[in-house]
Amino acid sequence: MTCSLNQSNVLGCGSNVVAVSRWRNPVLQFPVSSSISMPKIPNLSAISISKPLHVEAFRSLQIQPRMRSLIRAYDADRSEGEGVIQKAETARKVKIGFYFATWWFLNVIFNIYNKKVLNAFPFPWLTSTLSLAAGSLIMLISWATKVAEAPNTDLDFWKSLFPVALAHTIGHVAATVSMSKVAVSFTHIIKSGEPAFSVLVSRFILGETFPMPVYLSLVPIIGGCGLAALTELNFNMTGFMGAMISNLAFVFRNIFSKRGMKGKSVSGMNYYACLSLLSLLILTPFAIAVEGPQIWAVGWQKAITEIGPHFIWWVAAQSIFYHLYNQVSYMSLDEISPLTFSIGNTMKRISVIVSSIIIFRTPVQPVNALGAAIAVLGTFLYSQVTYWFSSINWPIFVLTT
Repeated sequence: MTCSLNQSNVLGCGSNVVAVSRWRNPVLQFPVSSSISMPKIPNLSAISISKPLHVEAFRSLQIQPRMRSLIRAYDADRSEGEGVIQKAETARKVKIGFYFATWWFLNVIFNIYNKKVLNAFPFPWLTSTLSLAAGSLIMLISWATKVAEAPNTDLDFWKSLFPVALAHTIGHVAATVSMSKVAVSFTHIIKSGEPAFSVLVSRFILGETFPMPVYLSLVPIIGGCGLAALTELNFNMTGFMGAMISNLAFVFRNIFSKRGMKGKSVSGMNYYACLSLLSLLILTPFAIAVEGPQIWAVGWQKAITEIGPHFIWWVAAQSIFYHLYNQVSYMSLDEISPLTFSIGNTMKRISVIVSSIIIFRTPVQPVNALGAAIAVLGTFLYSQVTYWFSSINWPIFVLTT
């Protein structure tokens, strides 16, 4: 009887066949006596004497422990990766929440000190100028000391920014004039009607059309603002018109910003810093022409006499907090969607209205409060409707500031 070993990985002995590993040696043949019986091979699950067992079976047996360790390592890496992603998302939510809380807090503080300053020093043009000057000084120092990275701008950037800064200047001064004549709460109630101006300007000046739900969302805004204005106990036409002009100016600021700043890689913080610098240059000569240093000196001396040294802190606080709350709002816009920003802006306005009523003890009639609530609710509905239509690629202008 002859047993042969060849490269087919099978050792043949008579009628019995046993699979073995591949040898590198060439074919070997050796005699075996036919009188010698083959020992009985145990019935192993991995080896069969009835058919060849291929090399792959041996390989799978050999690498199975390694595969298990690799699978365990993969699962561990995947779990670790999912954990990192979840932690990053949690950190992002905490960051956005911190931005919102800081934004609302700074805005409330600014409005309180701004109103205090205007009550004692009724010069809104100088007050507005000081607000822009404080912010500009803060950012110039930050850039000079490398605390913040200076923006990389060119002449085209400043040309695109100029109409935005002009509209921002008008809106800022008009809002300050309004708050110098009426209650802070009334100014913000009227300013909640800004979405209505946005739609009307886009429709009749820019020729854009909107779906019917957008127009319907303006009904509670206009109705609520009108009801609040009619029932305002300390109504003043200058204050009312200042808030209306501010709405219109900020709408054009949004439009110019949307059209002119495409492709400009400037962060939200630096964008607002540049906006403040350019607005300061625009506003300063007009503030001097309208009010003048002589009137400011008389008014300043009177305020110091009546209020004392605390008045200087009030001026510094309203100037610094104005820049900080606007800067944080632009930083928030870098991190969130326009819808989330609009909702945050609505909630911010509510916090300002409520806090100013409490701090300044503004008398409010139930009908007046109802009008304010309807107007703010309408602003919220507008943000929901416009964002929904923009998400389905409807050509619509979404109010983002």
